[in-house]
Amino acid sequence: MEYMAESTDRSSGHILCCECGVPISPNPANICVACLRSKVDISQGIPKQVSISFCKQCQRYFQPPGTWIQCALESRELLALCLKKIKAPLSKVRLVDAGFVWTEPHSKRLKVKLTIQKEVMNGAILQQVFVVDYVVQSQMCGDCHRVEAKDFWKAVIQVRQKTLHKKTFYYLEQLILKYGMHQNTLRIKEIHDGLDFYYSSKQHAQKMVEFLQCTVPCRYKASQRLISQDIHSNTYNYKSTFSVEIVPICKDNVVCLSPKLAQSLGNMNQICVCIRVTSAIHLIDPNTLQVADIDGSTFWSHPFNSLCHPKQLEEFIVMECSIVQDIKRAAGAGMISKKHTLGEVWVQKTSEMNTDKQYFCRTHLGHLLNPGDLVLGFDLANCNLNDEHVNKMNSDRVPDVVLIKKSYDRTKRQRRRNWKLKELARERENMDTDDERQYQDFLEDLEEDEAIRKNVNIYRDSAIPVESDTDDEGAPRISLAEMLEDLHISQDATGEEGASMLT
Repeated sequence: MEYMAESTDRSSGHILCCECGVPISPNPANICVACLRSKVDISQGIPKQVSISFCKQCQRYFQPPGTWIQCALESRELLALCLKKIKAPLSKVRLVDAGFVWTEPHSKRLKVKLTIQKEVMNGAILQQVFVVDYVVQSQMCGDCHRVEAKDFWKAVIQVRQKTLHKKTFYYLEQLILKYGMHQNTLRIKEIHDGLDFYYSSKQHAQKMVEFLQCTVPCRYKASQRLISQDIHSNTYNYKSTFSVEIVPICKDNVVCLSPKLAQSLGNMNQICVCIRVTSAIHLIDPNTLQVADIDGSTFWSHPFNSLCHPKQLEEFIVMECSIVQDIKRAAGAGMISKKHTLGEVWVQKTSEMNTDKQYFCRTHLGHLLNPGDLVLGFDLANCNLNDEHVNKMNSDRVPDVVLIKKSYDRTKRQRRRNWKLKELARERENMDTDDERQYQDFLEDLEEDEAIRKNVNIYRDSAIPVESDTDDEGAPRISLAEMLEDLHISQDATGEEGASMLT
């Protein structure tokens, strides 16, 4: 007798949908998917159109109850913000997937595609995909309201420097731009002897004061004024003022140190030249090339002033120049500058060319000067010096002339300058007509001093063609490798002019 083996493959049976009669696989509801979706909508209660607030000034979105956050288009942060707007209705279903549907950046619409699941009749699980449309509404945030009002501020920083030249302020402006320290300001106001920075909170002002202390030698005083108070909740409303005073010394100033300070710096001569002002005052002795750095606390302990006004610079012509090979150093002398060369020169004023009067001096510019060159300097022999330290010095220790820098043709340098700087957006009042000349002096200092230049963002000016690094006169220039490209995002990915996002 033979037995037939029963086949183990069993096909699942089919039933008819109780609504439309279509054969379907058995399910707890015994209804096909099409009929089930027509009878049950699991997305019911979830809004299909939601509004979301956006501030055009600061490019931030509003996150209830009172927070504004920065989100890029189609980012995870923006998706999370959109889902939180419908968090309560979504809690009744299971969220499987969520993603953005592409829309035009300027359409003020955000579309989010959601995939949800929910248990329906007799334990059957239904999945549905739908799109929620978010309408982006413009709303100005509280911070931007204060910026636009321009009169609402909680703290102000008054930065002052008692000098007639603004070289330190121009340098400070570039540092503020480089590190973005101006972003939290409500407004910046320029007056004749300094800058005023207005802030909406005291914390932002304190952060700025700390930045100033790290970048320039200064000191500050803080004060506050009571505006209002609530005795029931014990809250007070103050306006704070920070008065920051920068040391009254600029680059190319001739100073006279006190004997005690000069001795503490390595027995250097009292008459020195300021070659740079960064986080400290950098001095050089033109007779010995000895250098010293003076920080803010040391300056305020032993203050000194500039001997001559910047407008007292006179033009000299070099008649003879020789390099000093053997530099005699006194006991306990400090560091010697390796970037300068000590020279002995005979000079004559260009205004006294019809006379035979010449001046002899030592200078730290020996590596730059040749007979026939023009150089700027101070004539101390014919100048009325009103300084307590100079009056106590022996007249033999005071040089007749102190040379500051080599002179070049300014018109030619401006014409060949193929770079530019950015400026702070600020209000100006009582502007001096001499500001343009002072700004050109600062640009020339950047070309001549690499140590200052490395802390400044310099941008290439595409309107001026690129030339060699030195001109015919040998004037220093900034190389192309040290310049940044001034980028303007005005084109979209297709190369055509694109509209601004969400405007």
